[in-house]
Amino acid sequence: MINKVTSNKPNMAVNVGGIKMKNPVTTASGTFGFGSEYSAYVDVSRLGALVVKGVTLEPRLGNATPRIVETPSGMLNSIGLQNPGIDYVLKHYIPYFKTLSTPVIVNISGDTVADYATVAEKLSVAGGVAGLEVNISCPNVKKGGLAFGSNPVMAAEVTAAVRAVTKLPLIIKLSPNVTDIVAVAEAVARAGADALSLINTLLGMAIDVRTRRPVLGNVTGGLSGPAIKPVAVRAVWQVHQAVALPIIGMGGISSVDDALEFILAGATAVAIGTVNFANPQATIEIINGLATYLIDNGIKDINDLVGSANNNARNY
Repeated sequence: MINKVTSNKPNMAVNVGGIKMKNPVTTASGTFGFGSEYSAYVDVSRLGALVVKGVTLEPRLGNATPRIVETPSGMLNSIGLQNPGIDYVLKHYIPYFKTLSTPVIVNISGDTVADYATVAEKLSVAGGVAGLEVNISCPNVKKGGLAFGSNPVMAAEVTAAVRAVTKLPLIIKLSPNVTDIVAVAEAVARAGADALSLINTLLGMAIDVRTRRPVLGNVTGGLSGPAIKPVAVRAVWQVHQAVALPIIGMGGISSVDDALEFILAGATAVAIGTVNFANPQATIEIINGLATYLIDNGIKDINDLVGSANNNARNY
């Protein structure tokens, strides 16, 4: 039952797997750099949390260009996890993270299970990091390039390896490019995950009809933006009903109504991604909009909304 507000200041704070956030709005990894890049446009201290660009053990140059193409209601990207590597991040970005009042969540990736564990261990002792988001959409080079997140057993293997080397809150980012996302969510929950992020991008492709060639240098890429929102909301809905872990919902959120859909479906927090490229103020607008929604609807605590659409679900 939703509690009615008794003052003009409803509670916006949430807890995602041990990470205390002043509000449920964070950034989607890969769309906000390491935070400092947006500091001229966004007051980072107002965010519930800051999820930074993915980090790997060694520096990566990324995929061949072109890497980005706009699509109807979305964007395809094939950046290829370009990043300066964990040692550079420790030296140049950790000092910045330590100045922030907003919790910083670092997204990590790897080619092998050992890569994930090594990066996680280094971040665990660095300070300035509130939690780790583990991207299991990466290909396991020792198993023919099959993505870790496409198989519950491999997803659990990565989760357990990272859990063994860190006490930081562990958020596993799930891929929608699977037959059963609930099975993967259940597997990583058993392996020690504290929370889940979903969804990552959908695999897509675009072809230039004039040149008759794929637009992206890597041929395929990840589809994000409003086009994938119904898929993402469905995934959050399904996982929330099956797994007792907090969820960070993402996938095409551009407005406060979009964010509310995810929360009503079962997301404790939401991550704002592709829209940041078009509107750097989107995160702040959504934070303000959520507070206004609570006041206008007489709701005391935003946590009361999490998964509340389940109470009104219809079976068709």
